[in-house]
Amino acid sequence: MSIKNRTLHIWLGPILFAVCYFALQGIFSVKAAKAIGIALWMIYWWVSRPVNITVTAFVPIVANALFDIIPMKTIIAQYFSESIILILGSGFLTVPWSGIGLDKRISLKALSLIGPSMKSQITVWLLSSIILSNLMPNVVVCALMTPIAVGMLKAAGYDGKSEAAIPILCAIGWGVGIGGVGTPLGGAMNITAIALLQDFTGKEFMYIDWMTHLTPYTLLVSLACLAAMLLRPGKIKQLEGTKEYFKKAYEELGPMKGDEKICLAMFLVGLAAVFFRPLYAHILPRMVPAYVFLILGFVCFFITSKDSARPLMTWEDAQKESMWGMMILFAGGLAMGVLLSGSGANEELAQIVAATNLQPGLPLIIAITVLACLVSETTNSTVSAAVTVPIVMSVTAKMHLDLMTYWYIAVMAFNSEFLLPVSVRSIPVAYGLSPDTMLRKALPVFLVRALVVIVCSYVVLQIPGFGK
Repeated sequence: MSIKNRTLHIWLGPILFAVCYFALQGIFSVKAAKAIGIALWMIYWWVSRPVNITVTAFVPIVANALFDIIPMKTIIAQYFSESIILILGSGFLTVPWSGIGLDKRISLKALSLIGPSMKSQITVWLLSSIILSNLMPNVVVCALMTPIAVGMLKAAGYDGKSEAAIPILCAIGWGVGIGGVGTPLGGAMNITAIALLQDFTGKEFMYIDWMTHLTPYTLLVSLACLAAMLLRPGKIKQLEGTKEYFKKAYEELGPMKGDEKICLAMFLVGLAAVFFRPLYAHILPRMVPAYVFLILGFVCFFITSKDSARPLMTWEDAQKESMWGMMILFAGGLAMGVLLSGSGANEELAQIVAATNLQPGLPLIIAITVLACLVSETTNSTVSAAVTVPIVMSVTAKMHLDLMTYWYIAVMAFNSEFLLPVSVRSIPVAYGLSPDTMLRKALPVFLVRALVVIVCSYVVLQIPGFGK
């Protein structure tokens, strides 16, 4: 990028903020207008990239210090939140892998099973991300699977910025968003929607009802998005090598060494702790996945390697290998969401939508879908759930519509994260996926998913008693 273009893009960010500040004050409050301006400023810089995308993640701190929108401690807290601890801990668990060769072993095994075909790679990484996200929070799945995929690519001779990495990293980043809708365990957005529903109705929501109502949609949207990815032409048709080559390379590694067994066992313990948390949550209520992974990563500093007689991981190793930029980028997205919610921008947007007097049926379905997708893509699905569900409750009560049917429609709509490098999408971006490439590649898949939501929502409205 030339100096002239870079300077232009740098100034256009604050200019967008200023335009929003002055143009939106008649529609939104002053603080809300500022927050929306900051969000557009960040989005523009993330796409145009006049500075590193991680630098853009500091904009909420800088802007809030200048314009005093919400308490600064609320912003700062996002930069060492539970989600950041989760990413840090899961990263610590995998730091020793490269030194002991476990990453190469897992990568070669994956390549020997999946094969070098790019269509096979996309299918396996997308579907596995979707399946795991039905059982674990999206960020956990993305934080664990992305480094494994990058390690597999390195074993095949590619890095995270290569053309070969693009569809694989996209498959993981999008798969966790698609799979999150499968069960209430898919992430905080689903728990938020259920909590809001229970507070409004005064009745307990049974998780089995979620499964019976949303499983058909989950299957349909998974297949539709997979088809959209497979039908899109790509430059790389297959990775270098064959199944036989990778199988032979794996066999040449020989039996697993003691250090590999220890690291793999700790990784599996972390996974098991996430899966079986309901069994011990009443005993260790604070032991959420973030702290499980941090404790296991912490232990790695104290285990002496059997092969090198040194700690399995030193602080120097952690400093060098940890994705510090990714954590800041993730936190910047969280901070932007806090600015929008804390300033009242989300609530005011909700009031505007609720006051439009939309007709029930297709017009209301489209409005819910557009609103939920807009908030999810610019912040995250949890913020979107907190914005969309109260609107649905207000509108259905006002229009005497079936709340549960439209609540399920909202759930389908807000489980959407594809376009921008915020929330879980910052993880594959930090490993090399370009934000503008992600945006360009994601748009067709995003539109396919939104269309599936609208079609499925219209169908369920034709089913008598669907929400019961």
